[in-house]
Amino acid sequence: MPSAMKTETSVIEVSHVTTKFGQAVVHEDISLSIQRGEIFAIAGGNGCGKTTLLREIIGLIVPSSGTIRLFGIDSRKLEMGDGHPVHRRFGVMFQQGGLFSSLTLAENVAVPLREHTTLSEMLIHDIVAAKIAMVELPPGSAAKYPNELSGGMRRRAALARALVMDPELLFLDEPTAGLDPIIASGFDELVQSLKNLLGLTVVMVTHDLDSLWQITDRVAVLGYGKVLGIGTMEELFQSDDQYIREYFQGDRGREARKQAARQTAGRDA
Repeated sequence: MPSAMKTETSVIEVSHVTTKFGQAVVHEDISLSIQRGEIFAIAGGNGCGKTTLLREIIGLIVPSSGTIRLFGIDSRKLEMGDGHPVHRRFGVMFQQGGLFSSLTLAENVAVPLREHTTLSEMLIHDIVAAKIAMVELPPGSAAKYPNELSGGMRRRAALARALVMDPELLFLDEPTAGLDPIIASGFDELVQSLKNLLGLTVVMVTHDLDSLWQITDRVAVLGYGKVLGIGTMEELFQSDDQYIREYFQGDRGREARKQAARQTAGRDA
């Protein structure tokens, strides 16, 4: 499991956010802060508003009330597309990767560079090749289309695209959903390695208990429109809240905890 945080510099501040779609209340008075250099997860059951909160943080949705600050910038200023300079400071990997089916892997990774820079084609080619290697994909995969790639390879390609502008902050929306457990574990290890190598702050929306136990520093659990708890996985595992207890202390949650302990013991041996 990750080491304790060494910094207390907030990168994201969510303050008293309420989100309504018509009469439906998705969030009610949500507050949390995310510190520089941590892997922070937003967890909870289906329909609890995890992805909605992520989209609010990056400025794709405006909350009904409350404020969200990203690098000190009000997220409402990011709503008008990706022209704000702060957009270059974060990368996003959406659910299922979100690759363009008509573009090759390399062309997908190159999209942000072509849209937001005036770099030469030769330099773009070199940067893309470096990012593909960084996510541990073989060079030969660069010319393949998404439908020619496995699910795990598509997620890594999407991760390479999210990293191609060298962001400080990385958002991952259900990055391991639907993947084979071994492939998912390899992806988690890659995220942890890149976080350490590049000094990233990672915000991850997930319900994957293995990911939560293996690579997160802290987790916020959403439920009933509220933040029910924030802390390390061990702290949340010991929670008295019934929803959190049911979420983490079932058979699957206990097995994920044991597996994380075994991996930690193996690394320390």
